[in-house]
Amino acid sequence: MTTTVLNAELRRRVEKIRSLPSSPAVLQPLLDVLRQPPDKIELGKVEQLVSYEKTIAAQLLRIANSPLYARARPAETIQAAIVTLGIQRVEDILLSNCLGKLVPDDKWVVDPGVFWRHSFGCALVCRELAYRIEYPEGDRAYLAGLLHDLGIIVNSLAYSDEYRTVLAKAVESGRPLDEQEEETLGFTHCQSGSFLARAWQLPAAVTEVIEFHHFIDRAPSGNPLIALTRIAVRGLGYGYDEWRAIDLESDPAWTILAKHCPRLGSVDLARFTFDLDAYVVSITTLVNGIFSPN
Repeated sequence: MTTTVLNAELRRRVEKIRSLPSSPAVLQPLLDVLRQPPDKIELGKVEQLVSYEKTIAAQLLRIANSPLYARARPAETIQAAIVTLGIQRVEDILLSNCLGKLVPDDKWVVDPGVFWRHSFGCALVCRELAYRIEYPEGDRAYLAGLLHDLGIIVNSLAYSDEYRTVLAKAVESGRPLDEQEEETLGFTHCQSGSFLARAWQLPAAVTEVIEFHHFIDRAPSGNPLIALTRIAVRGLGYGYDEWRAIDLESDPAWTILAKHCPRLGSVDLARFTFDLDAYVVSITTLVNGIFSPN
């Protein structure tokens, strides 16, 4: 199958996903409120809308009461959770919750709990990495980490049967998921995710992260978020042992990021790698606790 034919077929399937009426009714009204200028946002209105969707409210309370926010006293109300998390984080959690609802239970190929642990974990590591290297857009880094694997949702929905074969082969061989996708499907979750990201009009910088986080050599040179996300995803897999490893010193992502963040020029790379790996371990423990059933 030619690339042109493949892309046309992929776009057709993505268009079907785009039109699915599966997001909670509260999504658009909440986004409209959250995206107003900060001094115009009414916390009471946010609290009211969140209260209409129990799964979103429960997720806000769970994350606000996690060790990540280290509250002296538990947040026992939705208002307390919103204040603890902040408006930007509420929007991110809302978006991740609604994305999860795009996929019916019988269509998930990757375990949904594993998927959201991976996505939320990457978001937190992206934010921390941005802080450590003095990258100025920490919230944008968080969103890029949260959505970088959007294409896995696309593939689960649009190519359910074929994707089960992809995952089974990847698990059996320990092969990276994107490489197995390329061989079996002829495209990767990076391509399919970028189609949906454009259909949803996500920010261009985030869309580029979705498209190029596994293909750093093809990435636009003006978007350091791609390199940052590629580095942040180290150690955050999908529940099986991938044989791919990223060595910061030799990875082009590090060189690209250093051009945009001068602080990296004075960093002790061995120490930085050790500290970042330790942070990934702690975040993995945290995220497992947040997404545990109890």
